[in-house]
Amino acid sequence: MHPAIRGLYGTPTAPLPFLDGVVVRAFLLERPQGNFIIYNAPGISAAADEIRGMGAPDRLLMNHHHEAMYGAPRLDVPVWLHEADASRVDLGIAGTFSGRQMIGDDLEIIPTPGHTPGTTSFLWDNGDHRLLFPGDSLWVQGGEWKAVLLGDSDRAAYLASLALLKEVEFDVLVPWGVESGEPYGYAVTREEAIANLDRIIARLEAGQSA
Repeated sequence: MHPAIRGLYGTPTAPLPFLDGVVVRAFLLERPQGNFIIYNAPGISAAADEIRGMGAPDRLLMNHHHEAMYGAPRLDVPVWLHEADASRVDLGIAGTFSGRQMIGDDLEIIPTPGHTPGTTSFLWDNGDHRLLFPGDSLWVQGGEWKAVLLGDSDRAAYLASLALLKEVEFDVLVPWGVESGEPYGYAVTREEAIANLDRIIARLEAGQSA
């Protein structure tokens, strides 16, 4: 693992089984207050020795319950998930969160339901950048930001979450899944972020699913 952004380490990628050409990864946040892992993905097990070598991580924060399909990583780390999704996973959950809250002075938990009831975004300020980890709520396909509205997703909640994210200041978007060969993150200005979110909102309001 090598950081392209200070303190941010991406694991090796793994295919997303139900979407050809898309890969997922987890991210280690190197923090003075204690390291955290964002997202569950097979790459955690692949990079377990490197992760341990940087200090035992305090928590693994899952964005939503679909990440549990890969099972528990081969790493001793407490897994945390939003309480609304906790009953949907088989792996051991050490703790849950519910409302918006800060972890230390640099990492914010922001519930963004819609894709699933417990979908939660994470905002990390590493001192140089403000990185938003939206999981599956936002991803980039062919250069276009998109949503992932499934058959059991909540359209109204999704729209409310997208409106909330318009108020969140970030300059790097770091989804769970990306197209194979694409970068793990996307630099963005505030104006670009709002415009991209507005386009998704317009499509969902028109009855589309992305």
